[in-house]
Amino acid sequence: MAASLSRDALRIFHAALKAADPAQAVVRHVKLIGQVLTAGRKRYRLGAFRKIYVIGAGKASAEMAQAIERMLGKRISGGLINIKYGHAAHLRRIELHECGHPIPDRNGELGAERIAEIARQAGPDDLIVCLISGGASALLPLPVPPATLEEKQETTRLLLHCGANIHELNCVRKHISAVKGGQLAQLAWPATTLALILSDVIGDDLDVIGSGPTVPDRSTFADARAILGKYGIAGKVPAAVSQRLAGSAPETPKPGDKIFENVQNLIVGSNRLAVDAAAQQARALGYRTLVLSTFIEGETRDVARVHAAIAKEIRASGRPVKPPACVISGGETTVTIRGMGLGGRNQEFALAAAQDIAGLKDVVILSAGTDGTDGPTDAAGAIADGSTIARGLDAAAFLANNDSYHFFENIGDLIKTGPTGTNVADVRIMLLR
Repeated sequence: MAASLSRDALRIFHAALKAADPAQAVVRHVKLIGQVLTAGRKRYRLGAFRKIYVIGAGKASAEMAQAIERMLGKRISGGLINIKYGHAAHLRRIELHECGHPIPDRNGELGAERIAEIARQAGPDDLIVCLISGGASALLPLPVPPATLEEKQETTRLLLHCGANIHELNCVRKHISAVKGGQLAQLAWPATTLALILSDVIGDDLDVIGSGPTVPDRSTFADARAILGKYGIAGKVPAAVSQRLAGSAPETPKPGDKIFENVQNLIVGSNRLAVDAAAQQARALGYRTLVLSTFIEGETRDVARVHAAIAKEIRASGRPVKPPACVISGGETTVTIRGMGLGGRNQEFALAAAQDIAGLKDVVILSAGTDGTDGPTDAAGAIADGSTIARGLDAAAFLANNDSYHFFENIGDLIKTGPTGTNVADVRIMLLR
């Protein structure tokens, strides 16, 4: 491993993490001066509200809640946030409820029931602050009968295994849920709702982030059925899910619905902000830096090959940027699972890219999730260079078995940050001396 390049890649990645700090994201956009809370361009006179509740879900929502609690203090009447196991923080007035991700579990369902009840009992003189970050879809499971939690779990597994992207996954989730797709706002109406959103979605589509519990839903039951058909799993999902998606139920709330008149949805952080900070750090380290895109999606191995091809082009011709070069991209890819191994999209990216840059000197490729957990592993991602394949075991076999974690574990090139408290999708960094 090119040690100095690896150190620089990690420094650049940590600059992205710092910029994505959820508490700082909140305080950049929300201010309290006296009795007036300003969120973006909107002002809330707190004296006009009888009670203030804080609810929400997501991997970064604990740190977001800390920022709100420090800001509002005793003005908060209570609240509940569903968070991923191990992502807790110290709070006094807002309860944190740990539950399962990426597969929802019974704890998540119990927390979602209580969150829905808080929203439902809020009155016209109450303010609800809703905190949403990446992971909220899995962490806010409240299936609509006749679908059960177990059937929603199975549907989620099928979609994850076939490589559905986050837009497709969340479209289906919204239509078997009692709170997603604007339905949490529907429960809260006529209370005033301020939703603070940390985006992990390409393009920052509000109705996709966390499945848009407070946002008008542009998708339909027909769209959800089409996604199951696209991946050939319409006949594999549980019968109750098929029954729900048949379309006889009322559609999720759409744009123009009166329930959104008292709702503000404000994005406070995103992948773009993290990538911009990474680029700034790379330039400070002396690299000619190119941000490729923050809209990267698609099959992980295909995206990895494109990045490796760019590295080869830089090495061969100095295009599109001359060395010392840094190429950064953001977004979120998907993995079609065919094997029985352990890994995540970032580790798989690094292993697939390592195959294509094998033998190249003075090149490093890093791919990592900003939440610190890549797939069902304790690693954020992995880092590779031109010697990775030669130093490891049979890379092709590990890749075929979706076992990138154990490949990189064997050579000591996993990236382990622990839970970062944030989640703004993935960052990929290529360095060439």
